[in-house]
Amino acid sequence: MLARVASEAGAVGIENEDYAAVGADMVVVLDGLTARTETGCIHGVNWYVGQLANAIINRAGLGPREALAAAIKDTADQHHDTCDLTHPGTPAAAVVVAQVTAGELRYVVLCDATLVLDTTAGITVVTDSRIEQTAPDKRAAANATPMDSPEKSHALIRMKQAELEARNAPGGYWVASSDPAVVSHAITGAIPLADLHQAAVLTDGAARLVDAFGLLSWTELLDLLSTEGPAELLRRTRAAEERDPAGIRWPRNKKSDDATAVYLVPT
Repeated sequence: MLARVASEAGAVGIENEDYAAVGADMVVVLDGLTARTETGCIHGVNWYVGQLANAIINRAGLGPREALAAAIKDTADQHHDTCDLTHPGTPAAAVVVAQVTAGELRYVVLCDATLVLDTTAGITVVTDSRIEQTAPDKRAAANATPMDSPEKSHALIRMKQAELEARNAPGGYWVASSDPAVVSHAITGAIPLADLHQAAVLTDGAARLVDAFGLLSWTELLDLLSTEGPAELLRRTRAAEERDPAGIRWPRNKKSDDATAVYLVPT
């Protein structure tokens, strides 16, 4: 696969808690979940996503699901002596792993990162939006509170606390953190490379022009990636965000989110 990558933090001066890694036959994209409360970890989300992504690439000899499970354990082993991995806010990430093997693109998707597949049968969008279904009242209140309101941070904390209660729990949502068993709840699949025209892997900050703002269709997003590349997708996303800095037209919990886009073409 030919891979083109762009990734940037949501604002100048903050760490990018997204992470993309490209190996010989594997692509990994992580979207670290924002920590608005205590985490029990001395390292932080940025450290976690970097360690987890590299651990997945290092397990590329396994399938995507098996590589993710092994990498979650490997990463947990790196800090279980210094951090409380049972803390509900322990660093966590949404994940897409895509691997080319045996004439197929195999994938695993955990939480709300997105894989877009353009195939002979049409476009398929793979994501797990269960996190968006948690605490709907608190989420709606946080999204609707203007960015410049002093109440915004309090609303976001209330939303985060409700999210944490539903994290990696039956009836809630599933995300990579410290327990490899969460991989059993991931979305998995495979498609013959002969049937695949192109694909994109996106964190939610890079999918906004389609699923949050409605300014592009998935077909138009893929066309943009193929002609102008992932960096242009991020530039247009930032331009749209700047047109609505208070989040009035497009209610959301962050003016600008970390954004990562990977464009893939079979070779």
